[in-house]
Amino acid sequence: MSLLKYAALGAVGAVAYKIWQKAVAGQSHPAPAAFAPAQGAPNDPAPVRDAGPAAMRDTPRAWDVEDQQSDESFPASDPPGNY
Repeated sequence: MSLLKYAALGAVGAVAYKIWQKAVAGQSHPAPAAFAPAQGAPNDPAPVRDAGPAAMRDTPRAWDVEDQQSDESFPASDPPGNY
């Protein structure tokens, strides 16, 4: 192939990439399953939900005391004391 063909192929690829990036940027991505809709101030740096199944978007099938304590301690480094 000549250099001109490579340049044309590169230009077509660049245009296709730009179109794909615009299409991806226009899509809305759902919030992670662990987070309920944001309830804090609109300028909060990160969404943080309250502990417990009531604050979850998808409630678990089973929930016991250890699950509650583990959820309340997240993201702390120490696990609950009764494991």
